[in-house]
Amino acid sequence: MSILRRLRLEERRQRQLTWAMEIVLIGLLFIGLERRSVGISVNAAIGLAVLQIPPLLERDYSVSMDPRLTLWITTAVFLHSLGTVGIPGGEGFYRSIPGYDHVTHALSASIVAGVGYATTRALDEHWPDVHLPDRFVFVFILMFVLAFGVVWEIIEFTTSAAATVIGGSPVLTQYGLEDTMKDLIFNTIGAAIVAAWGTVYLNDFVTQILDAAGIDVDSGSPRE
Repeated sequence: MSILRRLRLEERRQRQLTWAMEIVLIGLLFIGLERRSVGISVNAAIGLAVLQIPPLLERDYSVSMDPRLTLWITTAVFLHSLGTVGIPGGEGFYRSIPGYDHVTHALSASIVAGVGYATTRALDEHWPDVHLPDRFVFVFILMFVLAFGVVWEIIEFTTSAAATVIGGSPVLTQYGLEDTMKDLIFNTIGAAIVAAWGTVYLNDFVTQILDAAGIDVDSGSPRE
């Protein structure tokens, strides 16, 4: 039984929460523009762009996403964008709330892990001669997320250094080596959760993606 079901969160309520977070993200974008903060504006804009992927898939490719998946993605980008703003007159939550950064990293890593799982499933279904055991998929997802996490930390370091040189505010902030190591640990936790249990909720979605691409899941070959 999923956490959402334990909380008795109905599908309608999940959609309402998703819409509410999108509206708040729009507000955060305007806050960033009003404060002339590049970090807040860019993070909110990227978050809103990511949230256009589910309706785009549904409209153009007839791929409907489970409201739980949409809420999962929305929560990850929402918390990340919210962390750069914080409360009025105060610092962002990344600085003011201990561990906030690690929670957002774990959530974001779980999204990346989902992408890694979808990739391996697509490869497995597309080529009949390719068979990827569950243990391999588990390890691949962990390695995929770890590699992405390292690249992300490099991007954070580079943008912070560039902002310092030009005297601007960084889009992404790097808080030191210890923080980087903790981020990678929480990335691994998020990836492990998806690799172990989350794939149950991704199977139907990946099947729809393959169907939209014209790949017969049963035969593993493109349809004529």
